[in-house]
Amino acid sequence: MEACTHVFQISGIKVRDEKRVLIQGIQQLGGKYIGGSVYQHACTHLIVPQVLSSEKFLAACAAGKWVVTPDYVLDSVKNGSWLAEGPYEVAISTGSTAAFYPVKQWREKVASGRLKGAFQGWRVLLLVQESTRRAMFKRLLKAGRAEVYHCPPPSYTSITHVMAKPVTENSKSHNAPCYPVSHIVQHLFGTETLFGGQSNRVDMNFNITEEPADIKDSFSTLEVELKTYVLKQEVQPRLCFLEFLGYHDPYSPLAQATEMDFSNVGCMIECGLFTEALDSIRSAVYPGLLPPAPYLISLLGYTQQGNATSVYMRNFQQVMDKLIVTNPPWMAPKSVKKYFTQVLQCPQCKKGLWSFLETAIRYCMSSEDTCHPLPGPALPTLLHFHCYILALFLKIFQGELHSVTAGEFVLLQGTRAPPASASVSGSLLYGTFWTVWERSTLLSCAVKKLLQLLIQAAMVDYAERDEKQTLHLADTLLDFLSVLVEFWCQQHWKLNQSLVEKGLKDLSEHLAVISQDLSPNILVELVIRVRSSRLKLMMADAIFRNLCSRNGYTVGDEPLSLKKTVLSYLPALESLALCPSGTCLRTENTSRSCTNQGTGCRPQNSPENETCSEKDNIPRGLNRVNAAGSVLLRQTDGDGRLPLDLISEQSQREELLLSAQVGDTKCLRNKGTEVLNLPLLEAGSSLLSLLIFSYHRERGLPCHTPSSDRHHSLGYRLARALEMHSFQKVTQGWTDQRAVRLVEDVETLWELSKGKYQGQVSQGVTECKGENTQFLMKILEDLKSRGEALVTDL
Repeated sequence: MEACTHVFQISGIKVRDEKRVLIQGIQQLGGKYIGGSVYQHACTHLIVPQVLSSEKFLAACAAGKWVVTPDYVLDSVKNGSWLAEGPYEVAISTGSTAAFYPVKQWREKVASGRLKGAFQGWRVLLLVQESTRRAMFKRLLKAGRAEVYHCPPPSYTSITHVMAKPVTENSKSHNAPCYPVSHIVQHLFGTETLFGGQSNRVDMNFNITEEPADIKDSFSTLEVELKTYVLKQEVQPRLCFLEFLGYHDPYSPLAQATEMDFSNVGCMIECGLFTEALDSIRSAVYPGLLPPAPYLISLLGYTQQGNATSVYMRNFQQVMDKLIVTNPPWMAPKSVKKYFTQVLQCPQCKKGLWSFLETAIRYCMSSEDTCHPLPGPALPTLLHFHCYILALFLKIFQGELHSVTAGEFVLLQGTRAPPASASVSGSLLYGTFWTVWERSTLLSCAVKKLLQLLIQAAMVDYAERDEKQTLHLADTLLDFLSVLVEFWCQQHWKLNQSLVEKGLKDLSEHLAVISQDLSPNILVELVIRVRSSRLKLMMADAIFRNLCSRNGYTVGDEPLSLKKTVLSYLPALESLALCPSGTCLRTENTSRSCTNQGTGCRPQNSPENETCSEKDNIPRGLNRVNAAGSVLLRQTDGDGRLPLDLISEQSQREELLLSAQVGDTKCLRNKGTEVLNLPLLEAGSSLLSLLIFSYHRERGLPCHTPSSDRHHSLGYRLARALEMHSFQKVTQGWTDQRAVRLVEDVETLWELSKGKYQGQVSQGVTECKGENTQFLMKILEDLKSRGEALVTDL
């Protein structure tokens, strides 16, 4: 990728509107803007309204960079392209009609290769007491290519300059000339030899200062950069299908048949010669040429009857695959999309795409609930046929998603407009899962049915774990789900971001509710196998919260963030670890008192359950405490009665509930390694690990650039801002909540590095030997290390 030739920093412009116009102009012309209050070596141009005593101005001069006035950008915008910088280069007035250009002198020396910087060859021992000022002078000297050392300097280095503030007898004791830091300015602007012996010495009277701090404006710039970063994160493709890059484009055919006589095919079908008819069609599929839809529908109907041979099946698949390759519906005009809509439906029922797809799924599940009765039990050839139908649908949907993703990439690159065929209004995927009235919601009726079928398939596929199984239906349905979610999100993100977030949340929470009968291990498998990182994050979050809720630990409904994970989700692991294995789970939002979870749950209508089903006798808060897995309250006497059955006074019952809850918590912490429900804790730990990993990939901080440029990273600059100001001050007035959460994430990493949240995970969980729990502990250590890296960089 070609490097950007115009990388700007701005200094001395405090009016926010003026700065915003300049930044917009830079970006409009393809340049790059670097914010922050310190000089960045990557910049090529510095914009200043006049000569300044700021770090950026002096460093840019020392480095030989272009230093221009704001008119350079404004005039370039009017011109439509970058102008020559010369007329806009900053000059220094001598107080008379004359002016001289020290910035230009240094820039020309660097550009010609005579020098690499104004301080080339200097080996400086920097003795400045105040740390912030010392860091500023170090950046300034290094911008001019000086080598900078602290006291004591290494023995192998011969110091040429000692720069001190203040100058003391000790600073003069080193074997090198000692100068005050003002010598930097004198070298840049006050020497006669620099200008060929001409007397252009000017008393600049510079008191070198840090960048004039318009703190609010600086933070506003950070918000803009974070919003840009978030947007790039959102539009990045989560699913890539490179195999479609070689598919044929009907608008640019290489060899295209204009017409073909299919009359013989019709006669063969009428005579029952389906194999011969299929062979004739197989040899007549070309770009831009489609066999008549009624013929394909007849061949499809014959296949669905279960009488087709394996050879016929193979030939039928070849025909359909060739049709997709030569006439991909996602790159074709509406007539081709309509053609596939006619073909890809049940030949007998003709109820549309979703009905045919649902029938294929149900037949693969050996379900009799299909659009019309099919031969059963499942015949091998017919089972293979419906598996292929699923694969065919999935390939088409993946192709349509690829087309949309490629179109977005073209728009971002700005190379050309996407082809008209990239329109998704008539896509087969939309027509399958959404009616015209449902397209503004992700959770349509068809999507709900797909989720229900997914849960049924997961019960079989992930529970049996038979290595001999060749049909992995649940995995295929998860691929369908990932594709349709990404397709829908890409269509609506730019128009309504809140709509997308709500759609993802509704879908994930619906899935978490309907999957409550699945074991925790199967729930984890569901999340692991999701290909879309966006969907994986939302599913892990919803399923983990639902799992906690059913075990008595309520998690707040605020937006997901790293701080929420640390403060709310990590303590929830203790609740899962305390829940005894093989006991019923109690929920507050259902009319039932118990949900079957393993063999330990009694039938709903048994006498033992009469007490917990009588809501009038349950004090407020009982459901939640019981669901926490209290050991004391689940002990029974010889008659099978619980402790609460023996107490009639409500005040006494509430006191017992509170005592049991406190006692259980202390029990776990005191016993250290004892965990009452290891499988549940392992499932929760796995879900949290997946959540943190997906969160980092989807919404995490931008990674450090290589070590030489790490101070340019957003993460570093956010940490620097939080080092000097509070979180509230940095984000004051910000309107983008995703940007606010990124700042909060940096603060959380910072606090993790200082050990602030060590008590969020109990000792019993920390010392648990479960594989998933230990892995989660390593992830937390990694988060702590990332926070320490931020602190070290500062």
